[in-house]
Amino acid sequence: MRIITLNANGIRSAEKKGFYSWMQKQNPDVVCIQETKAQFHQLEEETFCPEGYHCFYHDAEKKGYSGVAIYAKKQPDLIINGLGIEDIDSEGRYIETQFGDLSVISLYLPSGSSGDERQNYKFSFLDRFMGHLKGLKNNNRHYVICGDWNIAHKEIDLKNWRGNKKNSGFLPEERAWLDQLFAEGQWHDAFRLINQEADQYTWWSNRGQAWANNVGWRIDYQIISAQLKDKVLATSIYKDERFSDHAPLIMDYDI
Repeated sequence: MRIITLNANGIRSAEKKGFYSWMQKQNPDVVCIQETKAQFHQLEEETFCPEGYHCFYHDAEKKGYSGVAIYAKKQPDLIINGLGIEDIDSEGRYIETQFGDLSVISLYLPSGSSGDERQNYKFSFLDRFMGHLKGLKNNNRHYVICGDWNIAHKEIDLKNWRGNKKNSGFLPEERAWLDQLFAEGQWHDAFRLINQEADQYTWWSNRGQAWANNVGWRIDYQIISAQLKDKVLATSIYKDERFSDHAPLIMDYDI
């Protein structure tokens, strides 16, 4: 089973850069998109529901903002839009598709880089989302949570870690939240289960020569439940073409 996740930074922009033709060549079973930056009624062209896939969008109320989507070869048994929390759901940050006992989720966690107000909102989101994740512990489902988590976990996960200790995305509190998430062994960073190398990034700032010099951050993840820990077969970050300021993260599973 091949699952791809990408923060598209605008699905219409990514389409113009060739994302959909590339996607079809990868033959994924499920694709998770974040930051669609569009309402579904603005995506009437067939391109935005790729041939051979069932397509599901959860939009933000605000135009040109946030939004998540999932494309799946197989028709899901159930689609869940949102977490049932009004201020989170109005920003279009969570969509879940269920296939038997497997759930694949597209998640877009808030950024706090614009200032204290959004950073405080990010902390609030993290607190509430941790409660949601703990609630999943005993329901006998398997999970792949794909998305832009907007946190680099460890020093290996960003180039300039020394200079970013006080910046959103690498704050001690954010990193500790991920420590807590992984501490009990219920959840695992699928990429790091099989790739421990440095310089593995999924996002690059548009400032300076970040892309050219590979001064990046690994903030896009596929986080899996414990039952899938031994099912990870392969991973790659696709950088031969640029569809966004993020790169697609590709994971293959024995599912």
